[in-house]
Amino acid sequence: MPSGVRGALVQRVSALPDGPLDVSWLPAGTPELPLGRIRLHWEPASRAGWDVTAHLGLATTEVLLASWPAAPDNWPRLVRPTLHEVTGLCAALAVATVALDLSNRLAEV
Repeated sequence: MPSGVRGALVQRVSALPDGPLDVSWLPAGTPELPLGRIRLHWEPASRAGWDVTAHLGLATTEVLLASWPAAPDNWPRLVRPTLHEVTGLCAALAVATVALDLSNRLAEV
């Protein structure tokens, strides 16, 4: 990872098994992640491969979503299924939240 960055913000996760992960760099001073967003961080492992972690932005904090210690050089292929599932789940929860809010507003009328 370049110096001065905190990690990579996941922009899009391909549904294809060998599809890409689109990311953008997060500067070191970036505040906490927005709700439902994922940050990846990777660095060389002590013996071989890469130590990769993913953090998920929640309403008031960030949590460790997953870690892959000593992942092989093709680690994006390894982490892609987890990231794809979590981004899908976050999107579904966002839609459900909007629907619930709308239902509650309509019930008040």
